[in-house]
Amino acid sequence: MNTEKFYAEQIANEYAPKETSKVKALKRLDNKVKLPPLIFAYTFGIIFSLVLGVGMCLAMEVIGPATTLWFVLGIVIGCVGILGVSVNYPIYKKMLDNRKAKYAQDIIDLAKEITEQE
Repeated sequence: MNTEKFYAEQIANEYAPKETSKVKALKRLDNKVKLPPLIFAYTFGIIFSLVLGVGMCLAMEVIGPATTLWFVLGIVIGCVGILGVSVNYPIYKKMLDNRKAKYAQDIIDLAKEITEQE
């Protein structure tokens, strides 16, 4: 009998309207700040790492014909890849700082509400 009651409560809780807490809202707001710059940084880094790899393959004559033109082209493409990978972190930091400045007041207000509530 006790098991049936527990099972019924569990199913009822599953269908009951969910109450969003302020802590969940704070966590969601924090993710809203941090996730877009992180996704950008990973995507940008992967793309320019692949560009660097293609440039290295061309320069070392792994792909493409073994001519001076392709060697120079590989070096140029590799330098573009190095440049892209090098600026990835500063761009990420700048995006993150801008988003933190944009949402800082909302996060601080919500955090104060949570700490004062306890």
